[in-house]
Amino acid sequence: MRVIGTAGHVDHGKSTLVQALTGTHPDRLKEEREREMTIDLGFAWLTLPGGEEVGIVDVPGHRDFIENMLAGVGGIDAALFVVAADEGVMPQTREHLAILDILKINAGVIALTKIDLVDEPEWLDLVEADVRQVLQGTELALAPIVRVSARTKQGVHDLLSRLDSLLATRPVRPDLNRPRLPIDRVFTIAGFGTVVTGTLIDGQLHVGDEVEILPSRQNGRIRGLQSHKKKEEFAIPGSRTAVNISGIPLELVKRGEVVTHPSTYQPTRRLDARFKLLADASAPLQHFTEVKLFAGTAEVLARVRLLGDEVLEPGQAGWIQIETVEPVIAVRGDHYILRRPSPGETLGGGTVVDPNPRKRHKRFHSETLENLEALSRGTPEEVIILAFNALGVAPMKDVIAKSNLDLGVAQQTILSLIQNGIVLSIEDALQTKPSMQEMLTLKGFWDQLGIKILQEVEKYHAAYPLRAGMPREELRSRQKGMLSSTPKLFNAMLRRLVSNGQLVESGHLVYLPGHAIRFSPQQDRQVQKLLARFEQSPYAPPSVKECQAEVGDDLYQAMLDLDILVNVSHEVVFRRQDYDKLEKETRQLLTQKGTITAAEARDHFNTSRKYILAFLEFLDTKGITVRDGDQRRLKN
Repeated sequence: MRVIGTAGHVDHGKSTLVQALTGTHPDRLKEEREREMTIDLGFAWLTLPGGEEVGIVDVPGHRDFIENMLAGVGGIDAALFVVAADEGVMPQTREHLAILDILKINAGVIALTKIDLVDEPEWLDLVEADVRQVLQGTELALAPIVRVSARTKQGVHDLLSRLDSLLATRPVRPDLNRPRLPIDRVFTIAGFGTVVTGTLIDGQLHVGDEVEILPSRQNGRIRGLQSHKKKEEFAIPGSRTAVNISGIPLELVKRGEVVTHPSTYQPTRRLDARFKLLADASAPLQHFTEVKLFAGTAEVLARVRLLGDEVLEPGQAGWIQIETVEPVIAVRGDHYILRRPSPGETLGGGTVVDPNPRKRHKRFHSETLENLEALSRGTPEEVIILAFNALGVAPMKDVIAKSNLDLGVAQQTILSLIQNGIVLSIEDALQTKPSMQEMLTLKGFWDQLGIKILQEVEKYHAAYPLRAGMPREELRSRQKGMLSSTPKLFNAMLRRLVSNGQLVESGHLVYLPGHAIRFSPQQDRQVQKLLARFEQSPYAPPSVKECQAEVGDDLYQAMLDLDILVNVSHEVVFRRQDYDKLEKETRQLLTQKGTITAAEARDHFNTSRKYILAFLEFLDTKGITVRDGDQRRLKN
């Protein structure tokens, strides 16, 4: 599950474009519709050409609402960066781009909107060149630019294709078994109670889970989960999720808090971080400046303590300690934004290095600065996990090479991650001392690939309810990436899902437990009508084509899958009880006589040559009989 976030200047057509892409207008507030301006976060979703369903977070572009924008972009996988062709680059174009750059959102597509308002192609070329220049040196420097009109739908298909291609190359969100859902909306539904929404990261939530709201430390239980208005039993990292929580009143929950499992995170009022002041900041950053901190969906007042520098000039980076007025939830590696409260200005941002420092640091203490530098490079566990995130599934030797760690340290770290259930062998989940060639992966990554397979089978059942299951090879062909191109990995995944009882395999078909072909009353009447024709002439029944014409291809195939009918050739089909009687009596005849000809069998069963030949040749293929000239005998 992926999330795309819009960005761009006010009135450049973000919400209108979202509506053209999804059919849903993301502005939900009456004031937004009246002012034709997004004030708070809006949400929609769509299915990309490749079949992946993605969520869209639509953010405000107006400077007055830039802080609402910050609550929406922290959990996105890619940016849909919007620039109106009739206006070009504007102030919030640059500010939104700077924010995406600070948050290291390096995947995106630039939508050059409102091209229907521009009559001169040369103007579009000039605007596109200007946009490309502004993108230089940023995370989106290489992002494709698509010319589009939400009104005429010109370019919309190309934009969807570009988004599809972009997300297909992005790694799935890691599942580190420590779920957190930064809350961006809180509301209530009559009869259900408190509902919060956000983008889930770092782990899974399940219906029935006990949860804790932090930093307010309230406890409740998940009553229900939804993603894109569909009920789910669990939510995976990266999914836009609505959580119905029992036991916590609506008025006690607010945007910026985090839903997680109890005792997973600790609130903090102090963060050690790397910070970069924007090059176009209006003034240097002074020690102990008051700021607004934006982390996840939280917005809190704070003071910045400069470590190792008297002052930071525009464009400079340095170490800081952030002291917040209210507690926040953060994890090492989280990105954050700092803004000046008044007058409002985005100052810059960076990465959290230590979310729970024990004390206030001395500003120019050399050992403290050295420790921060070491922390910024990551622990061995974090480096190995980053290597797995980049590789997906790989031999241990490749993971070690990617990590660039000392061989002994890397091996010991991987063994520790296996023992803690974070890393597993795809061939043997119980493997605790893998060889250098053993294929390993993060458990969370492997679980998410398995979920995608189960979802694909579920979609197949919904599309073809009269089929017993999904052909195994068709399932593999519908996968993307390594599961499609590497049969060994696909087979390993199927074995795991089958052994876990999540999937059933029967011959060349796979299906979900509990799936069964069920005829509607109308279909049952069609089946009974056809079977009545077989009853009238058991050994000269309707042909395959006649059956298909009477009940349809899908219903006919279902009758085969349910063993109601037995297809003995491309033309001839029998009812199961009639076929069984034919086979039983043929065995008896051959036991008594030793051999039998097609003509003798035809006369015995009072049928025609067409039917008896098809039946006898079917017995040959099953290995029941052997043909010798015109005679047949039982196979020894």
